[in-house]
Parts: sequence; C-alpha cells; structure tokens
Amino acid sequence: MRKIVLGLLLLTAIAVVVDFTAAAYSEYRVSRSLRAGGELSADPSVTMHGFPFVLQAWHGDFRNVDIRASANRPDIPGQILVEATLNGVHLPAHALLDGDTRAVPVDRVSGRMRIEPVELGRLFNIPDLDMRGPPADKSDGTGGSGGSGVTTQGALILSGTIPLGPEPRSTERVSVKADLMLDGDQVRIVATDLYHGEETAGANPVGNSVMNSFELSPDLDKNAVLARFTRTIDTRDLPFGVHPTSVKALGGNIIVEGEGENMTIDMDRFAQP
Repeated sequence: MRKIVLGLLLLTAIAVVVDFTAAAYSEYRVSRSLRAGGELSADPSVTMHGFPFVLQAWHGDFRNVDIRASANRPDIPGQILVEATLNGVHLPAHALLDGDTRAVPVDRVSGRMRIEPVELGRLFNIPDLDMRGPPADKSDGTGGSGGSGVTTQGALILSGTIPLGPEPRSTERVSVKADLMLDGDQVRIVATDLYHGEETAGANPVGNSVMNSFELSPDLDKNAVLARFTRTIDTRDLPFGVHPTSVKALGGNIIVEGEGENMTIDMDRFAQP
C-alpha cells in the first residue's frame, strides 16, 4: 500500500511538472508573438490561469489569460503600462504553437491603460506634478457637490512647480482643482480653478505626497495656470481594439478601462494605438 501511495504521489508530481512546463512554454510563445506583432521593446508578461493547463490546451479553450506590457504611444511621453484580461479564449493548440494568433475568438476582453506619475509629469511638462483626490465638499451634507446630492466623480487636485514668467528661475508651486473625464475616446483633464489648500483636512489622497497650503502670488496669471494644468489625452483604442468606457485616478495613476464581449481579436493589436 505504501508503494502504491508513493507511486500515485510521484505520478501526481510528474503531472504537475508537465502541466506547469506546458503552461510556461505556451506563455513564452504568446509573449514572443505579442512582442513581435506589437513592436514592443521587451517581452510582455503573459499568465495563463487554470489547472490543468494541458486539458485546456487539448480542448482549445483557455479560461483566463492576463497580459501586461510597457508600450510607447505617440501622444504620451515615455512608456505607459497596458494590460488585458481575456476570458474564454478559443485557440487550438496547433495555432498556439505555430504563433497563428491573428484571429482569436474571445468571450470577454477587458483592456486597461495606466498612466503613471512620472509619465503624467512629462505629459504636463511639470516634473514634480502631484495628483490628489478632491477637496472636502461644502454642500448639503449628502456627499454631493454644490448641494446636488450627487457625489462628484473625477475631481482632482493637481500641484506642481511652474515658471511665473520668461525668467526660468522665477517659479512657484501652485495647486488647481481639475475635472477628470472621458469624452469619447479622449481623456480630458480640465483645470477649473486655483486651489489654496484650505480644505485639505477632508481631502482623499490619490498620491503619496502631503498637500500643503499655498500662498499664491497676487500677480499670478490664473488663466495661464489653468491652461498649464489642462490636457487632452487621445486614448484611441485600448488593447485589442477595446474602446474606453471609464477613467479614474488611483494611487497617483490615471487608469483608462474598457470591455468587449464575443470579440475576435488580433494579437498584433495588443499595444498598438
């Protein structure tokens, strides 16, 4: 009986190793295909979930696949993080091994684009740009803005050091209130007013830095400051051609998300705008 138990344990261990090896090799093949098709500078991270993997490959149905990569976009300086989660991927094993991934039926696709603090600073040309949550509401106590009773979505506090004039050494750190919104395929960050920091006690931090009160120069050009903190980002299509449906600020990042169902995707379009 002991030999039988040991034999079963050995077979199980071998099966797990074989399954893990097959999954790792498949992830490598998909990663290389995505890099070549998407013209990426490095192999993206590919994780094919579910056990046993071999059984999924045999049926050509993969339950869940996560993909993550850093990619360049012409409208955003530096690299941004693009991610996709694929549920119900229908891909025959021979197509996976051959790298034939140009027309892959998928039950559900979730795509995300993450713009991190460094890239946001480059986008605004403000290296020390800091992004935080909205100031405390002074409404009717229902959590709304302006007494409407509806929570303001996408409100931000942006802070950074900007030049005051043509003299490069004359700078000032200022803060503005801004709205974050999705307008079609574009993310709009619109500065609406200067922020003096009186309401920081109720602020909900988005980044990790500490907000201070700012004494603004009396001759500060308000319109020029608001224009400096206003940007439009053309997100175009998210990974695999998914259209953006929402935008949010989280942890100092701007995250654009979208979903699609019953799609046939082209792996080459993973990180291509």
